[in-house]
Amino acid sequence: MKFSRRRFMRNIGVGLASLGLVGERKAFSFPSPKKNSEKLLITNPDHPQPASFDRLPLSWYKSAVQRLKDKVAEKGIKVILLQNRWNLVYFTGLFHSTTERPFYVVFPVDEEAIYWYHPGLDRDLVTSWWSTENEYYFDFLHAEGGFPNKGKVIQGKTVDLFEWLLNGLKKRGFGDKTIGVDSEFPPSVMKKAKKILPKAKFVDISSICLGMRMVKTKEEIALAQRAMDYFSKIHAFARDYILERGTDATDFEVELATTEYGTELIMKDIKRDGRPHSAVGLGVYIGCRTGAGTAYPHPNQFFHKKIEKGDALQVAGGVIIGGYGGECYRYYQIEPWDKHREKLWDVVTECVHIQERESKAGVTCSEVAYKIHQYQVKQGVAKYIYHRPAHGEGMEGHQPPWIALGDYTVLEEGMTFSVEPGLYDPENGFGYNPSDNLLVTKDKGVLMSSVPYTKEWMFLKL
Repeated sequence: MKFSRRRFMRNIGVGLASLGLVGERKAFSFPSPKKNSEKLLITNPDHPQPASFDRLPLSWYKSAVQRLKDKVAEKGIKVILLQNRWNLVYFTGLFHSTTERPFYVVFPVDEEAIYWYHPGLDRDLVTSWWSTENEYYFDFLHAEGGFPNKGKVIQGKTVDLFEWLLNGLKKRGFGDKTIGVDSEFPPSVMKKAKKILPKAKFVDISSICLGMRMVKTKEEIALAQRAMDYFSKIHAFARDYILERGTDATDFEVELATTEYGTELIMKDIKRDGRPHSAVGLGVYIGCRTGAGTAYPHPNQFFHKKIEKGDALQVAGGVIIGGYGGECYRYYQIEPWDKHREKLWDVVTECVHIQERESKAGVTCSEVAYKIHQYQVKQGVAKYIYHRPAHGEGMEGHQPPWIALGDYTVLEEGMTFSVEPGLYDPENGFGYNPSDNLLVTKDKGVLMSSVPYTKEWMFLKL
């Protein structure tokens, strides 16, 4: 489901300090719960080996670019132009903030070079990472000749920054080349391209870029597993906290205390010097909602409610390290409960295991979705179904392909998905929605967290 992780990803280069959590522990003064839940975490021999590194090395990104070059060269492409934020991060490793400011990177296919065209405020990030040459505009909107940082305060003509990029390509001798771009140009953009580069040919390579991002390498999977290992401990803390504080706590308090704990847990292991390119792609985003707020897939209310007996309660969120990780939600029920709630919880939990069993290489997304929905309907809970069972999981959170009836993409080893066959009952004010990071393998899906899907874990007596 769409979650606060997206807020982080819009400013991924900023780091955890933007949360106001690091170095602010005294401001919260949360009580520390007794640590018992970690003993219930499961050991899964199918889990990949977690990474010992904090981010992918530059050599990995250079290798990814070479793989992309090899793929597009078959189409006669001589120049690669990337402008999609997620492609920029994936292929270059430059974690940066995305705003209205255009950001481009160019790779000549037949030479070892990387050329940047970017906003001036990122010039130190670009030149201190991986760059052959770079050109920048001062800011958006850019006035021709206006560079206050160079002492040139000029109210010049407003520069069309796409045309500025095209002229940069022309100066580099790419004006008559076949250029692979990671988006389909609409007519208005193509008109500009043809005006400045009339001999160039533009080929949409967005599907190639996305296909590479969808199937994770062993290094990406290792980082995701490291994140999920931390996330499992974070969930254990949240469970302990709920049991310790009980009906004295609000869902908001659980969220803040767990976020603080998770941040401190991870950051003590992260090598960093406070400068760019270390401690990047990090996020600890925890949400908690209790009572009627759990009854809606995408609620729009602020969560600040005391936990009460009889509540459904959800601890959710995302954890990422070096840009990789995933979701992990657990759907609690505080006593007392009735047979209706227990039935819906049972169906949700079995659907998690259906997705786990069926998510093997060679089947289609639609087949997995069909089996989950078919089971839900046979169990008589059709009216409580609100959405597809899962989405692909990537740096941006929601990523193709989709575990949905209409998606016939064939699963491949290395794909990762959320796990969300949730059920919702607004009439009775409760809902249950799980999630996890599921790795597709040859024989099945592997749930990458160690948090149990059991009543022992999720049916709580306060």
